[in-house]
Amino acid sequence: MLVFKFGGASVKDAAGITNLAQIVKKYSHEQLLIVVSAMGKTTNALEKLAKAYYNQAVDTHQLYEEVKLYHYSILHNLFDDTHPVFDDVANTFVEIDWMLEDEPVDTYDFIYDQLVSVGELLSTRIVTAYINQVGLTSKWLDVRGFIHTDNTYREGVVDWSKTCTSIQQYVPAMLMSGVVVTQGFLGGTSENFTTTLGREGSDYTASIFASCLQAQSVTTWKDVPGVLNADPKFFADTIKFDTLSYTEAIEMTYYGASVIHPKTIKPLQNAGIPLLVKPFNDPNAAGTVISHYDNQYFKKAIIIVKQNQALISISAKDFSFISENHLSHVYQLFAQNQVKVNVLQTSALSLSVCFDWVEERFNHLLNQLKQEFNVKYNSNLSLITLRHYQYELLKELTNGKKILLEQTSRNTAQIVIAG
Repeated sequence: MLVFKFGGASVKDAAGITNLAQIVKKYSHEQLLIVVSAMGKTTNALEKLAKAYYNQAVDTHQLYEEVKLYHYSILHNLFDDTHPVFDDVANTFVEIDWMLEDEPVDTYDFIYDQLVSVGELLSTRIVTAYINQVGLTSKWLDVRGFIHTDNTYREGVVDWSKTCTSIQQYVPAMLMSGVVVTQGFLGGTSENFTTTLGREGSDYTASIFASCLQAQSVTTWKDVPGVLNADPKFFADTIKFDTLSYTEAIEMTYYGASVIHPKTIKPLQNAGIPLLVKPFNDPNAAGTVISHYDNQYFKKAIIIVKQNQALISISAKDFSFISENHLSHVYQLFAQNQVKVNVLQTSALSLSVCFDWVEERFNHLLNQLKQEFNVKYNSNLSLITLRHYQYELLKELTNGKKILLEQTSRNTAQIVIAG
């Protein structure tokens, strides 16, 4: 059997969903499970809605109406007005209606997961209905009953044993009778609350199903020709990799390459399942295959740019050296606040850490750190990571930039710059 994952860009409009159905038709002789993200920029829109609701902002209902209008415009382009999918979508929106009726009493992360998760529930209802409309048989699967997580909202930790048991018990029979359509990015707790697996986590969802079902392969359909050595939004002369090793792909995603979610690769590597990254606008193209490959020679460096970064410098209030005890305690605070460390650098008197800026988490972390340490920080920074770099390229990328932190090793260079 095969697992396909379609991202938000591939289902952003009626034409995208039509194209998805044509791709699925080509594989109608296969057992196929497809994982679908929220449509277009819906996750961003729902994030704004979650923040507005949590803060009881005046534009909360306006933001909600914009999300509804976007989805109903796609529905009207795909279906007759009497199609039952309109009822399915309306019933899905009820989950948001119920929340907005009351003032927020839960934590922001809990509210975020309950609201933002609706994007995937909507997209999969629409995709399932359209696949059936074009003559294929598809079944909608609520992933929240199959991927079981703990209560870490926005970063749900998967219970692999329970998850595989659920998937192996029910999904194979569903695959025998048609295409299975499910949601990326989501999980469920033992109390039947929704969790999310981390931003862009739909790739991880596909990896979980593939691993538990021992799939032949996973294909993630993207708006790029495959895995590139750099983001084409920032760099003009990118090259595509025909193949990549699991190890190199893990390194790339760890450092922030957005083409694949960081947690995706390891389960596939453990199971020996190849990952194909292919363009949804050219489904016959070869794309990139990630599998067991020996160490590769790279003609060009891999360049990864992460924006919206923060850099914090921590020193002891008594001017003592930064010790192992300090490091242990600081790491514990980062872990408690779900703040992922991207770069860490120590000196005798200070510790500098670069991480993704998430305002709510940062403010809580900052208040805790200030109780015991002197703290300085900068925000609105960029982190550039170079794999297989040459010093000439390093100089070129940092020329005229204000460098706040620089760290190099044998294969990797990381630079934090202002702006």
